[in-house]
Amino acid sequence: MSTITFFMGYWSINLVIVFVLCALFAGVLIPQILLIAYRRKLFDEVDERKIHKGLVPRLGGIAFAPVIYVSIAVVLISNLRLEFVAFSDAFSDAYQTMLSTFIALELLYLVGMADDLIGIKYRAKFVVQLMCAATIIGGGVWFSTLGGVLGIGEVAEWFGWPFTLIVIVFLINAINLIDGIDGLASGLSSIACAIYGVSFFYLGEYALAALSFATLGVLVPFYYYNVFGDVTKHSKIFMGDTGSLTIGLLLAVLGVRLYVHPATPGMEINTAVLAYSPLLVPCFDVVRVYILRIRQRRSPFLPDKNHIHHKLLAAGMKPRVAMVTIVSVSLMFTLLNFLLSALDVNINILIGMDVLLWIVANSYLSARIKKRREACVE
Repeated sequence: MSTITFFMGYWSINLVIVFVLCALFAGVLIPQILLIAYRRKLFDEVDERKIHKGLVPRLGGIAFAPVIYVSIAVVLISNLRLEFVAFSDAFSDAYQTMLSTFIALELLYLVGMADDLIGIKYRAKFVVQLMCAATIIGGGVWFSTLGGVLGIGEVAEWFGWPFTLIVIVFLINAINLIDGIDGLASGLSSIACAIYGVSFFYLGEYALAALSFATLGVLVPFYYYNVFGDVTKHSKIFMGDTGSLTIGLLLAVLGVRLYVHPATPGMEINTAVLAYSPLLVPCFDVVRVYILRIRQRRSPFLPDKNHIHHKLLAAGMKPRVAMVTIVSVSLMFTLLNFLLSALDVNINILIGMDVLLWIVANSYLSARIKKRREACVE
């Protein structure tokens, strides 16, 4: 067995263990959160924007950050005890990214928990998000290049830092706002985490790969309880802002790091395309909704029922069908971009194609909703 084969096998085993531990710990912790939530009557309030019925806790996200911390720590300590230093070396090499990410993650986790329990005004959450983004940038995670978008390559700090600040806050809110029906945010995020994990593994960024698979690990059991849980059996749960904000932050960090990663010999797909493609649907949806709110002279930060999942429901789809449709569309965008990138299609052409497809799809959906409403009036 060659050294390279052994090394790849070593990392494959460690990444699988991180994933399994996160899935196992989250699978054990979420039922305990459900038990406490029902005993203390901590439920998601039903209003005109919500589509769920019955009393459902919204504290599933409380399991995410602690499980990720503990699982990575267990694997790290186990490797050190076995005198395998590669795992700790990988985290040492990426210590600035990891420390800044965990600090920002903990801050946003606490704010999300407070919002789920007692409620926090969106302005306060926005300020905290800016602080978290600044912490991430301080750890060295920022757009040092635009990857050829609009013909722009490397950029200076005076542009890269504020641009990264905007992107991180935008991505955090994109995941938060797409969390409107069962399995949607967790499904989209799981696809992104899987792609990021495999990409970082291939690129030799093993600490970031471990973080990607750890995040995927906590999402899998949550997805089960969120989608297949039964309200009458007290087994259904939402991730709440605690979950969506922290997952959004993690995807932002992983996405930015992958986007700016130098080209690797033999890598057929542009890393920038790998980074942005899995996040297209939530990002495009937020842009469309923000533009619509501004055109209607309303605050872009106040909630409404204009998101893509609301449109699919208005078109007559059932919630689960709408979720599967959106996740499938996201996967279609991602695979199409990967294929065309591997064929050396320019990134600007890819982005233009993505925008055009999104506009056409939304126009078709809007026409279908209008026709359905007219039929109901008749």
